[in-house]
Amino acid sequence: MKIILIAFALVVFIGNAQSQEIPKWKITDVEKYMSTTDEQVLVINFWATFCKPCVAEIPSFIKITNQYKSQNVKLLLVSLDLPSFYPAKIAAFAKKNAFNTSIVWLQETNADFFCPKIDKSWSGSIPATLILNTKTGYRKFFEEEIDAATFEKELKLAIGDKVSLNVKDYFIDRVEPE
Repeated sequence: MKIILIAFALVVFIGNAQSQEIPKWKITDVEKYMSTTDEQVLVINFWATFCKPCVAEIPSFIKITNQYKSQNVKLLLVSLDLPSFYPAKIAAFAKKNAFNTSIVWLQETNADFFCPKIDKSWSGSIPATLILNTKTGYRKFFEEEIDAATFEKELKLAIGDKVSLNVKDYFIDRVEPE
């Protein structure tokens, strides 16, 4: 009987050790993360477990940012789920969907307060993604689902990898309308 209890305790301990801890952040924590002085490209994605477009884009974000880790690219998923989802439902959802990246839960309720701190144009809808390069000042905000090709193109621009991009792709978004 002792062996069974010890084995059970070990399984529970290992299971808990492998489940992801989801820290609780305020918007000031996100701002501090954004202002890091390390030379990094940060991808900050605002999502929720109940948002189908959010959940759809995250696997490609994880895959692509992992491909560019050697170039100091980091992905942070900021959950905007309801307080009742924190932490158990968010952690279980992340585990079920293999979201093996940094995840935090934003403990804020006033979107009029926290959204402009991320981007002045953010209406509060999700998914929303901010890509920034803390060294060059590159900054691009998306308030929509981003397909994998567009995400990788923008990530390369943030890194400064203009050589591998098609010249037309690079300049098409930067031409001022007449």
